[in-house]
Amino acid sequence: MKIVPFKPEYRTHFEQLNRAWVEKYFTLEPIDIAVLSRPEETILNKGGQILFLEHEGQIAGTVALIFISEGIYELAKMTVHEDFQGQGAGKALCRAAIEEAGRIRARKLILFTNSRLKPALAIYRQLGFEEVELSGGEYARADVKMELILKNSF
Repeated sequence: MKIVPFKPEYRTHFEQLNRAWVEKYFTLEPIDIAVLSRPEETILNKGGQILFLEHEGQIAGTVALIFISEGIYELAKMTVHEDFQGQGAGKALCRAAIEEAGRIRARKLILFTNSRLKPALAIYRQLGFEEVELSGGEYARADVKMELILKNSF
């Protein structure tokens, strides 16, 4: 498995993989539709990044770093295709996102998730994310907010 950056031909994978997990557990929100249908405009052109996990020519997962403000990024849209779950793919994606955040000089990563997503929460905690107060309003489905202060920012 290897991490690869966004390419225009991966746009459909970004949308399909994320739609699949959100619709499995929740309902797509307007923010999801905007980000998934226009990732260049909503993420990349605003200073964010999108990474993909590729295995033998197949896209196994994806994650985004969305620019919030100077030094702060949201780790978002992290998902792994069901065929690759339970094989360390989610942890590999999250690690890659943390490394990329350091490379682009982030000081802090935040994320929003749901307490029902136990495997994702376990990954985030293992990699150093800690729960912080959720102010609400970001995503209707989010009942957990976490952050990671990056100690080795460049």
